Amino acid sequence: MMHNSTNQTFEPGLTPTPVDFGREICGDLYTAEHREWLVTNGIGGFASGTVAGLLTRRYHGLLFAALMPPLGRTLLATKFDETIEYDGEVISLCANRWAGGAIDPHGYRFLERFRLEGTTPVWTFAFADALLEKRIWMQQGANTTFVRYDLIRGRASMKLTVKALVNYRDYHSTTHANGWQFTIEPVNRGVRISAFEGATSYYLFSDSAIVEPTHVWHHSMDLSAERARGLEDHEDHLQAGIFSAELQLGESVTLIASTDSNAGESKRSSREEQRQHERTVLDSFYSAHPDLPETVPAWTQQLILAADQFIVERSISAQSEGRSVIAGYPWFGDWGRDTMISLPGLTLTTGRPEIARTTLQTFALVTDRGMLPNRFPDAGETPEYNTADATLWFFEAVRQYYAVTQDRQLLREIFPVLEDIIAWHIRGTRFHIQMDPQDGLLYAGEPGVQLTWMDAKVGDWVVTPRIGKPIEVNALWLNALTTLIQFAAILNKPAHLYVATAERVRVNFQRFWNDATGWCFDVIDGEAGPDASLRPNQLFAVSLPDSPLRPEQQRAVVDICARHLLTSFGLRSLAQNDPQYVGRYSGDPRERDAAYHQGTVWGWLIGPFIHAHLRVYKNPGIAATFLAPFIHHVQTHGLGSASEIFDGDPPFTPHGCPAQAWTVAEVLRAWHAIQSMAHDIQEKGSAPPAQPSKRTETRKPRSRERDGAKR
Repeated sequence: MMHNSTNQTFEPGLTPTPVDFGREICGDLYTAEHREWLVTNGIGGFASGTVAGLLTRRYHGLLFAALMPPLGRTLLATKFDETIEYDGEVISLCANRWAGGAIDPHGYRFLERFRLEGTTPVWTFAFADALLEKRIWMQQGANTTFVRYDLIRGRASMKLTVKALVNYRDYHSTTHANGWQFTIEPVNRGVRISAFEGATSYYLFSDSAIVEPTHVWHHSMDLSAERARGLEDHEDHLQAGIFSAELQLGESVTLIASTDSNAGESKRSSREEQRQHERTVLDSFYSAHPDLPETVPAWTQQLILAADQFIVERSISAQSEGRSVIAGYPWFGDWGRDTMISLPGLTLTTGRPEIARTTLQTFALVTDRGMLPNRFPDAGETPEYNTADATLWFFEAVRQYYAVTQDRQLLREIFPVLEDIIAWHIRGTRFHIQMDPQDGLLYAGEPGVQLTWMDAKVGDWVVTPRIGKPIEVNALWLNALTTLIQFAAILNKPAHLYVATAERVRVNFQRFWNDATGWCFDVIDGEAGPDASLRPNQLFAVSLPDSPLRPEQQRAVVDICARHLLTSFGLRSLAQNDPQYVGRYSGDPRERDAAYHQGTVWGWLIGPFIHAHLRVYKNPGIAATFLAPFIHHVQTHGLGSASEIFDGDPPFTPHGCPAQAWTVAEVLRAWHAIQSMAHDIQEKGSAPPAQPSKRTETRKPRSRERDGAKR
């Protein structure tokens, strides 16, 4: 089948999943509404919600259609509220919270089980001897969501009634009816909905249910997660129809929400098409890694399916069928930095290099003045070129792609773009991004602009400006130069300038070393002098292929980050003993942005930490333990995926996007690196060195006052 293991084969829907809950989770409202599911369609559209069935975010709904793929995301179908009649009883299976906090109805009380079949969420409702299953999935490449109900147990027939709630708004906003009149018209097997003149029409269909068009607003539905984020916490949704069907044992009924007027005809094969798509994703992984251990953990395979959810189509021109990466669901679009950081883990680790190739070609087309765009705005405006590191991550993505594929054709195609990028960085491009002719290091920044991945900004306040020479930018700069030297040799191109520049960078990188602390400065040559804050950015000077640090410095960096920044789910963005440290990510947008890079844990940083640890200690057994918490994390917050951020203080509560591309990507990439090193050690027949029990830091004691701050 997909793998030669006799112990475990992960077949979506047929074998055990790491996400499978009983009443201990489903029946507890707090835990059930804090676990979120996600399905996607490969063009930027998605559906998301909670296990409990409550809407808690403005980003919860059955169909967020990408009307300008992969963006232009618009909420069309909000939710289906189900009621059943069985054995003389009428039971509501849905759940809603209203303004003021009242819950009505309490359908989660009948929820016996929730699980994922691949990425498809499945609810099992139980009443007396009856079991009704509900599944939600999307059609790949289309703004179409399917909801299927199956009567799998029962001695009598069951009548199912579904109230369909709809909307028409940008996915970042909320709706207040104020007399808003939709046009709702009967069509074959359903209804056609038009929110206003010029709006995209969409449809609700069913394969066998009877539909009655309605126009009833449901006012003041509560959004508790938005209230916790300091944002508007209630909105209105329109009931546009009531579907009803009679189910006998073994029968099913499917409801469809779509922008496609023909979607009502595609139900029969849609579920099997989705399952086949997921089989293909897993087959690609296994085919690419025949040397992996026979039993690949179910949580790892679940993340492989999650990785596919972030890959989307993006056409740069009418002639170009491109690819990109959604940075995170439910509220991010495709960002250049996130795409390049995520690409190796999402595509190369999972055995899909053809997607990496197309994505690299797509972004090569939109380089401008030696820069990749930071992001593509939601409304389709001109891309924003305001990042100092996304372009340098582009080099690392190309390097990893070539290492896997040996694709000289792409190398020849993209080499002029890479050369042009280096030329612009040497002579200078936007925002004072330029090589310093004195030392070869890269300077970046100007007041009011956030250029590194630590990019939080509130109004005119840049929380972590990092103007000067950031350490990870310069580690990436050296990596870009050495990568271009490697490519030049392969293509028989001259590389004298790059060799000389790389050597100057390597020598002068020692300026980042801080003898007083025993770790690296985070930024040098800034207006306020060197920044000695203990941050994780120095890890990239160890984790990237060409480290400019001496072996003892590499080890010291790994050790100090392990001691002060490492948590169960990633690394803190700032050490706890720093006066600027914020341990909880909470409050209104200003409070949250103030904490975003001032102590908040970032899941994706577990990847560079593990790669740096493997480089220094060469012990895959120890490295594997750093990933163990993610085995459990896939069962919380974003189910089957990995979160964007976590509190800096225990218990490291997850926050931000429940499904974040670079977290999923870096966990997968780190897992594979561990497996590869373990395989190599086994092949060589030697045991890995034990991790020393003593610290090997070279830092000098700091003042009692500073060490005691914010503990």
